[in-house]
Amino acid sequence: MRLFIREHLPLIVVQVVQFFLVLLVYWLDGYRNFLTALYSVFIGLVLLGAYLFYRYYSHRQMYRRLSGTMQDMDESLRTSGEAPLAKALDDLLHDQYRLYRQRLDEWESKRREHLTFMNQWVHQMKTPLSVIQLTTQNEPDPRFASIREEAERMERGLEMVLYTARLEVFEQDFSVERVGLRQAVERVVHENKRSFIRNSVYPEVNIDAALRVETDAKWLHFMLNQLLSNAIKYSAGTNTKIRFTAREAEADEVHLSIQDSGIGIPEADLKRVFRPFYTGENGRKYRESTGMGLYLVQEICQRLGHRVELVSQEGAGTQDENDGGRRDPAWICCGSNE
Repeated sequence: MRLFIREHLPLIVVQVVQFFLVLLVYWLDGYRNFLTALYSVFIGLVLLGAYLFYRYYSHRQMYRRLSGTMQDMDESLRTSGEAPLAKALDDLLHDQYRLYRQRLDEWESKRREHLTFMNQWVHQMKTPLSVIQLTTQNEPDPRFASIREEAERMERGLEMVLYTARLEVFEQDFSVERVGLRQAVERVVHENKRSFIRNSVYPEVNIDAALRVETDAKWLHFMLNQLLSNAIKYSAGTNTKIRFTAREAEADEVHLSIQDSGIGIPEADLKRVFRPFYTGENGRKYRESTGMGLYLVQEICQRLGHRVELVSQEGAGTQDENDGGRRDPAWICCGSNE
């Protein structure tokens, strides 16, 4: 109704001004029958009101659509009435909807082609990397050790690309099952054993072997790998331990904590480390940082119904009850107990 009034307000003003201009012309011409003049104005206003009533009644659906908000694109297919202007609006919205669906289908097709290409490319790149790793794994020459290290970095990068692409079709690529938490952590630790040795950092797993959670084993493995890679990278050369602990909490939850004694994260970066491509101050010191690891971890946790939290302080951390050393930062990922 408000939109209708705003649209027709200029017409109402013009009609009223026109009535008075006509009366003024008759007055200047010597006509002095005041009651007859008012009666003619009254008839004009009645006719104007009748027109506005018909106009609103015949276009009310259109004005309601224009005044409201769309909750779904399919609402574009609704009719706005039988009036010519309403039909023209319906035709325009239908054409717009058709073009939108056509463009959307085109982009969806391109996205699927891109996803298929990325998956194939990653798998193709893994084959030569495996050959490089097999060729250099038993060679004592330090140069081969450097080649192995770079090959491992390339493998982690390819894995991140693959999982980033799969995140777009997450609902089609996950399966919830009971996963042994200690077994999952030990598997990740075993895969990173060379990185532990190379960076003079050591793992310590304090998790009950009987503890299980409801989650997706593959995505959990990827998240743990990302968190552990960060912990190792920012603790390199400290000769300290990275501790894995887990405890049962309220509401059938399990809290998994990964704690390291690294350099910590500046307070200004804490609220932004989960943003995509954000590397922060530490990322500028470590050039291999992509800024995608923690973003992917948070996205995966949200889709699996888990939570991820970060506690860290630059240059200082929580005190370890066992050895009094720093444990900074602390990564906590929560899942449902079985």
